[in-house]
Amino acid sequence: MTGHIITPGMGAGDILATGEGLSFWGGVDPLTGAVIDAHHPLHSQSIAGRVLVMPTTRGSCSGSGVMLDLALNGIAPAAFVFAAPEDVVTLGAMIAARMFDRPVPILRLEAAAFAVAMAGQTAELTDHALIVDGVALPLVPLPVAQLTLTNQDRASLRGDDGPARRIAMEVICAMAALQGADQLVDVTRGHIDGCILANDANLRFAEKMQQMGGRVTIPTTINAISVDHGNWRDQGVPPDFGLRAARLADAYVNMGARPTFTCAPYLLQSAPVAGENIGWSESNAVIYANTVIGARTVKHPDYLDLFIAMTGRAPLSGVYLTENRRPRRRLHIEPLGPHDDALWPMLGYIAGQLAPDCIPVLTGLGAVTASNDDLKAMCAAFGTTSAAPMLHVAGHTPEVANYPQPDDCVTITRADLARVWTELNQAPTLVNLIAFGSPHFSTTECQAVAALAKGRKATVDVIVTVGQNVLADIAADGTLAALESFGARVIPDICWCSITEPVFPTTARTLMTNSGKYAHYAPGLSGRGVRFGSLAACITAAQTGVAPPLPHWLKG
Repeated sequence: MTGHIITPGMGAGDILATGEGLSFWGGVDPLTGAVIDAHHPLHSQSIAGRVLVMPTTRGSCSGSGVMLDLALNGIAPAAFVFAAPEDVVTLGAMIAARMFDRPVPILRLEAAAFAVAMAGQTAELTDHALIVDGVALPLVPLPVAQLTLTNQDRASLRGDDGPARRIAMEVICAMAALQGADQLVDVTRGHIDGCILANDANLRFAEKMQQMGGRVTIPTTINAISVDHGNWRDQGVPPDFGLRAARLADAYVNMGARPTFTCAPYLLQSAPVAGENIGWSESNAVIYANTVIGARTVKHPDYLDLFIAMTGRAPLSGVYLTENRRPRRRLHIEPLGPHDDALWPMLGYIAGQLAPDCIPVLTGLGAVTASNDDLKAMCAAFGTTSAAPMLHVAGHTPEVANYPQPDDCVTITRADLARVWTELNQAPTLVNLIAFGSPHFSTTECQAVAALAKGRKATVDVIVTVGQNVLADIAADGTLAALESFGARVIPDICWCSITEPVFPTTARTLMTNSGKYAHYAPGLSGRGVRFGSLAACITAAQTGVAPPLPHWLKG
């Protein structure tokens, strides 16, 4: 029974074990170490000082920032023990050790050794073993692949291009070894995810890299940030928070990234095309790019996204390789008949539950109409429950015909979808807030809300979050005026996963959303009760203040 040392260090503590992956972003409070994901078996338990044993992580790329903040706050786990490859927490631990001298050990155990750790009570990590309840599980360093590097790569490693680029290339090479890559690949564009002021670590990292001379070398966009960059002072945001959030965004802009401030970079004119190798973070964006566009990007953790943008290089691993884009599990959806748009986020959510660590293909939907907005909602929800960077949908996504159907097949029934609806609707039916735009709404989604709301008036708060590009489009075509006439506020730059009070209404106790992603994360991020439903159901709730019950199409 053996394992590998991924990041070195010493540690000891009680074992906290779970068979279900955890997203650190939206799942762990970086100030306390408590698990805040209301849907996770470890909910309310603390990981601080514990030996955390789980198969791998899942969810958002931003988990690396939470990991770094835990380390800087002195409340990280004593050690992580994984059974499968893991990038997000590992990258955060690498940054904690390399840039801030706060090492957090990470191990990967083979199956038999992992089973011992899962069943154990206490563990101690030495230089060469993990000792679980007195049983020593031998450890060896992770084998370092012999990377084929270009002359420019070697120059960066020597520090010829400055200390920032040297650290960037060192970490990229370390991640390549972790992922089993033997070479790097050129990427043509980047997307930065670590620009949300979810913790002090993100600001400390970005400003330190800027001070060291960090500079992107490929066209790079920026994710949604924590404030409406141009208007936060008029929105009552406390100056200390607003100024630090703006400083974080500005650090990336000063390093050469475009101030796009959107979590839906695939809606920009600079969106990638099929077959293009890109270096993106933000789980929904990565999954959409791979799934719907057919571009290629690994789900890069935060901070690695900047390093890739600084070098234009990424490990040649994962779904950059054609073979690794092959589906491993088939999820067959039984005939549904009439349904509404809530189908797609629910499908993404349950697909992630049934394929938490592999790429699935969804079948049975060939006769069902799906817009890009539907697929966008599906991809975002899938990213909350699965660690996989993409999925396939027969009849709707471009690469399905490239691969054989897997023998491993699970059927999804109407009853399964009704269970998901119930899981996402735990709060009372009286709602105070309608949350649209997780991920950022497209122009067509804004137009759909305006059409449904025509002639109606909202009696509760309604907020739509969008990118600046969509805001300009809907201002030009009259949609913005229609939304405001209904009673909605349309806010750029921020997204629901980064919104804070007072922009998030302080009096709201229960919110309703059409986003499977936000329905999952909102209880932990906002502390509010959550209802979920279709776009039309949300508009009805905005008018009446009451969330509709289980839709008829799920009752059959």
